[in-house]
Amino acid sequence: MEWNLLFVFNSVLLGVGLAMDAFSVSLANGLAEPDMKAGKMLTIAGVFAGFQALMPMTGWICVHTIANYFQSFRKFIPWIALILLVIIGGQLLISGIRPDDSEHPHTGVGLKALLVQGVATSIDALSVGFTISDYGWVMALVCSLIIAAVTFMICMGGLKLGKKFGTKLAGKAEILGGIILIAIGVEIFLSNMF
Repeated sequence: MEWNLLFVFNSVLLGVGLAMDAFSVSLANGLAEPDMKAGKMLTIAGVFAGFQALMPMTGWICVHTIANYFQSFRKFIPWIALILLVIIGGQLLISGIRPDDSEHPHTGVGLKALLVQGVATSIDALSVGFTISDYGWVMALVCSLIIAAVTFMICMGGLKLGKKFGTKLAGKAEILGGIILIAIGVEIFLSNMF
């Protein structure tokens, strides 16, 4: 692959494709926390973008070093994403169904849950390491950074959209957010298994 407009275009398309799960989770996070501040939105989008850059590079490194081990790991990727998103979605769903406890106000997605979401929505991007394996390391890095930039913008859009509808849905937003996360986990699982 050469440095040209086609390389940038392909990287942007990879970014759009990979960011769809992160977009949906961002939408769910915005629904669950309609009063989210701009700093937290930037953090969430940044974490998703960071993982979307890290995973293709990790896959690229695996292809160039331990490809045989990575091939055997690939079959577990859909299971890992399913388990992580069902756990987080289930917790959000339970939180939305439980009666409101004024002693424990809802603070939205925490750092631990955000990191798990980041891994769950980007783990399938490890496979992109195979797609870009013919790139040199600088070109693979630039491709990963383009993917991260696209993911960041898409996630910010998802968060804003989720906040807008989260305000309108009020108490049911956490339930909807939990259902969305579980559905994303099932979709990732089914699309990678069949």
